[in-house]
Amino acid sequence: MQKRIEQFIANPKKALWKLSLPIIIGMLVQVLYNIVDTAFVGRLGAEAIAALTFSWPLFFVLISLNGGLGAGMNSRLSRYLGEKNIPQAENTATHGMVLSLVVGFIIFVLGMIFLKPLLVVFGASDYVLKYALDYMRIILVAGLFMYPSYIMYYIFAAQGDTKTPMKVQIIALVVNMILDPIFIYFLGLGVKGAAYATMISFLLSLIIYIYLFKKRSHIKINIKTFKFSWRITKEILAVGLPATIMMLLMSVYFIFINRLMASFDVETVAAFGIVARLDSVAVMPVVGLSAALITLVAMFYGAKRYDLLRSIVWYAIRVMIIFSIIIGFIFFVFPQLFLMIFTKDKNLINLGSQYLRIQLFTYPFMVIAMIIGRTMQGLGLGLPGLIINSLRMILIAVPLAYVFVLIFNFSYLSIAVASVIAAVIAAIVAIIWIEIKLKKLKLLI
Repeated sequence: MQKRIEQFIANPKKALWKLSLPIIIGMLVQVLYNIVDTAFVGRLGAEAIAALTFSWPLFFVLISLNGGLGAGMNSRLSRYLGEKNIPQAENTATHGMVLSLVVGFIIFVLGMIFLKPLLVVFGASDYVLKYALDYMRIILVAGLFMYPSYIMYYIFAAQGDTKTPMKVQIIALVVNMILDPIFIYFLGLGVKGAAYATMISFLLSLIIYIYLFKKRSHIKINIKTFKFSWRITKEILAVGLPATIMMLLMSVYFIFINRLMASFDVETVAAFGIVARLDSVAVMPVVGLSAALITLVAMFYGAKRYDLLRSIVWYAIRVMIIFSIIIGFIFFVFPQLFLMIFTKDKNLINLGSQYLRIQLFTYPFMVIAMIIGRTMQGLGLGLPGLIINSLRMILIAVPLAYVFVLIFNFSYLSIAVASVIAAVIAAIVAIIWIEIKLKKLKLLI
């Protein structure tokens, strides 16, 4: 473990790619769960796609809550590893697992109680509401398997082992892809079939994680030696809660935008839904690299190597901006080619293509906001990332979109314009914030 940390310090750029590439693949796999479901369900019609579009914010809530706890645990655990404090690192890992199980159970209970009224508030009705309920009730059960799986994922990542969780996620995705057409079409379960396939794949991933955790993890979870600590809990939550809220903002954003899209028609909601799936694929490399950055920044910070922070952060930003420009150019030139993955409906493809060609201009600015937000988490600061991403998704984008659509009666494309404006402002704030923080750390060298 110590040798791995020394290797990371000796070559930060190589370490970033060594950590991030498996995470990027793993996160793409996570997003592909929903994309695969959408691709298969899309053949059932626009109402089925709309049902998954309304369900996506709630599904993302499950990911966000556990992802936030995982990020908080990862940050604290990695800093302990940088300090060479293995006992406290293991105690932190156990805290993360306990918190995850508690939160998972609470969300399951609350979800079962409030699922229908929430979907109605989001704008779902008639058959769309029925399909969404069928899907999400099963996904809530699947969440109970997903929560402990995610924590073990983050424990492996905090140790610098990102290949093991990548392999587990790929296996689970392949199972999901095999089961989807069987359950949806052969067994005739429709939207429910997609949810059952996802639930089984989550259960399988948990079983594999438990087996590999005993074999490969240097950090162990041991309830017998567990010593509850308010300090560790607060440090996990200090990063985890803002990180969770930051991720939940995406769900809130989708809820508001779905409502606005519903003011046009079901086809517009469905078109926005498939564009959102493409967006999620486009940003996953950024999400994966920034997740690796949490581990790296936290280790450098714990080892008091502040001199390495500025170079690695700006290197990550430069690389991902170049990537985002390339992927944006491809989407701009060939939008129909990618949207056809989800539907053959020419109207949906046309609506989605127009929206995507505006939305993709957010990508470079989103890179800056996301990477700097994650860097702050690695430093043990959860609030900056929350504020930066609140500006990008909620505080500017949503009000501006409502003004464009409900006051000026602009088309649905104005919603994408609002998103671009918000992304630019958030990126400017992020750059100013990280420069102030890095200058303060420079004084400590």
